[in-house]
Amino acid sequence: MAVDTSRVEKLRKKQINGQSMKRLVEAGMTWLRTNQQTVNALNVFPVPDGDTGTNMVLTMQSAWNEVKDLGYRSISDMANAVSKGALMGARGNSGVILSQLWRGFARGVQGKDVMDGPTFAKAFAEARDTAYRGVVRPVEGTILTVAREVAEATEAGLKSTQDAIDILEIAVKAADESVQKTPDLLPVLKQAGVVDSGGKGFFFILEGMLRHVYGESLETPLMSVQPISSMQLNSAMEDVEEGQDYEVVVDFMPANNFELQKFYGRLEEMGTSIQVGEGEGMYRMHIHVPLEKRYEPIDYIMGIGTITKVAMENLLAQMDDIEKSKAARISFAPVEPGQIAVVVVSPGAGLSRIFASLGVAAVVEGGQTMNPSTQDILNSFENFPTDKVIILPNNKNIILAANQAKEVTVKQVAVVPSRTVPQGLAAMLSLQPDGDLDSVAEKMIKALSAVKTGEITVATRTVEIDGVNVKEGQVIALLDGKLVASASSVEKGCLQLLEKAKADEHELITLFYGQEMPHAEANRIADVIRDKYSDQEIEVQEGGQPHYQFIISVE
Repeated sequence: MAVDTSRVEKLRKKQINGQSMKRLVEAGMTWLRTNQQTVNALNVFPVPDGDTGTNMVLTMQSAWNEVKDLGYRSISDMANAVSKGALMGARGNSGVILSQLWRGFARGVQGKDVMDGPTFAKAFAEARDTAYRGVVRPVEGTILTVAREVAEATEAGLKSTQDAIDILEIAVKAADESVQKTPDLLPVLKQAGVVDSGGKGFFFILEGMLRHVYGESLETPLMSVQPISSMQLNSAMEDVEEGQDYEVVVDFMPANNFELQKFYGRLEEMGTSIQVGEGEGMYRMHIHVPLEKRYEPIDYIMGIGTITKVAMENLLAQMDDIEKSKAARISFAPVEPGQIAVVVVSPGAGLSRIFASLGVAAVVEGGQTMNPSTQDILNSFENFPTDKVIILPNNKNIILAANQAKEVTVKQVAVVPSRTVPQGLAAMLSLQPDGDLDSVAEKMIKALSAVKTGEITVATRTVEIDGVNVKEGQVIALLDGKLVASASSVEKGCLQLLEKAKADEHELITLFYGQEMPHAEANRIADVIRDKYSDQEIEVQEGGQPHYQFIISVE
């Protein structure tokens, strides 16, 4: 970094109070958002739904929304508010752990008006301790390790300095070094050729704070381009800003002198929700722009390369269609006082309808591509006329947020730790609305082991994991979260998956087809499976989930 030394010296003479901390929080959030796609791309499995960066950004955004208008001068008061905002906005495992780090940080500065070096180091230590306590089985080589090594480094740093900015510099250096070592601690990271995504996100937050101190830009990313197949263009609709009327997507082959940083910087002058992907010499650019600028990205790219495809959509019309679809699609059975109400997380409209038919009281939209927040889950049941609630997360990355929702409500809540949609559906068959909450939850938990879950998607990068060689663009199959096969077609991927699942030893195979899988093609593949598994019952259901051509239940 090019450091503005005069600025830094001025800041050293000032005390870090509540308002100073607010600016650091904003800087950390901004720098993380700038590098959000870099974090998202650090998936262990080469699947197109990396969302760690998105989850951490949305968690930080919730923290920022809580404090942006507050005038607290006390570091203690401001840290408590940051902690509250992060807790309610926490999404995914990385977001929940980040919220725990902020909770511990707030404990470390409790009762303090300003933050000097020793207080800063104590806050990092409390953050580490709180985050570790919040995870039942802590895994090294993750964001927890990075938090621990930052705490250790800053505590050791007090031997040579008492200055808060010095401590922040030590923290950033320690976080960077710790992230680089994560593959040595977690073998699956080394297999995948990536560092830990949550740890990297935590590093970007700390580095953003330091860049603010140094007077460095927080808007130009240190980008590593994501694969085209992992670009989350559907989730970009979640962030449509006022005045951004059109979505523009351009595929192009750049000239030899193409500079990514310059390209990204120019796009920032045109619009928002910028994504850049790369694959086999081709680039894809996605951006939201005002009406009068809708042709500007196209004209610009024509001057730096050869355009092969252009797509343009009216965002307001798209959003209107989405809202109409949401409003019309599902009705739920009423919940009576004293009954058990079940809340499920569902990644697709078809799956939501199936859950509704089985008696759930509410559906929280989300899954692999968009983990709901603690607040989202809490809002889904707080107004029920009953105090008995069961939550089915249906995703391993949502279980922690569900548990946080359980902790912050006065209702009796049981979290049944379903890790997949088929597990959630199997659990719903054990629902007895008028039964005892603990007994029903226990039956649901037992039902989770009665089903195997398969997922079919397309690989976003070339890698070898668990002995399976995968090339970018190939169909891949996951069985109960483990990569088990790669194939040249969806049909072959399904057949390999079912063989690995020993489907011939089971009774029922259900195919839930995704939003990008035509109904006719889903039925054709189902017929192929029927020919091979003539003794099993084969069902086909609309799932509507993004990115995954099929979610498959074997029971």
